[in-house]
Amino acid sequence: MFVELLGQHFVHTALLAGAVVAVVSGAIGVFVVTRGASFAVHAISELGFTGAAGALVVGIDPVLGMIGGSLLVGLVLGLLSLRGRERDSAIGAVLAFGLGIGVLFLSLYQGYATEATNLLFGSIVGVSDAQLRALAIVAAIVAVGIAVVYRPLLFSSVDPEIAAARGVPLRGLSVAMFLLLALTTAEAIQVVGVLLVLTLVITPAAAAQLLTVRPTSALVLSIAIAVASTEGGILLSLLQPGPTSFFISALSFAAYAAARIVRARRVSGRAPARPRLRARRRSSAPPAARQAQS
Repeated sequence: MFVELLGQHFVHTALLAGAVVAVVSGAIGVFVVTRGASFAVHAISELGFTGAAGALVVGIDPVLGMIGGSLLVGLVLGLLSLRGRERDSAIGAVLAFGLGIGVLFLSLYQGYATEATNLLFGSIVGVSDAQLRALAIVAAIVAVGIAVVYRPLLFSSVDPEIAAARGVPLRGLSVAMFLLLALTTAEAIQVVGVLLVLTLVITPAAAAQLLTVRPTSALVLSIAIAVASTEGGILLSLLQPGPTSFFISALSFAAYAAARIVRARRVSGRAPARPRLRARRRSSAPPAARQAQS
């Protein structure tokens, strides 16, 4: 049965679509995690659903509405250029208002909102050839955008104060990153749905940064984890009954848990050397300094 399913065209389309979305999700996720902007992914995905509901009201494709809504929210968040608690508060305010608008749109829609509600959970096995081409085009735009702004975006993400002092345009880069994130999120929604979009954008990047401190290595690892989780989740859904998004999220979380275990073992393995190092430093310190330490 499994071998027969692997020969079906819809499975091939699903695997290709999953790989395309996973690559860009894993790439942009590294910058999102570095900036501490995970909450923004949730806001963009939720308000992308609001855009889909609005599209139903005016009679257009909900996917177009989702992309439009995501881009609008991404632009607003990018222009805010806030950090820390202030940014989270602003995102929460925008999210609450946007969800209220989404509820209003659904109440105004007179038909069945099946297409919009399907976006809540994703439907990777239902991706058509036309949707696959659209996903590939959007992914190419995101990939080119990341390549163009990679170095200054990484610099501003790691150390924004020094980047600003060097003349790096922080606001412009913030807008660019959030727009790229909006496009990526709109893509990922079609695979894992609004409720699990963090699975592809955040979890692989968080796992990768637990395993390495090198930005390029973290980028490669994040993409690899995202692709493996997506493709493995699709294949598992062919073997066992259950939603594909569940298997994708389970594999992604398993990778994150494994990364935390590896990180903990590395830290515990280095711990015994620290007391000896402090002891040597103390013995080599001047007498006055040793007295101050005691």
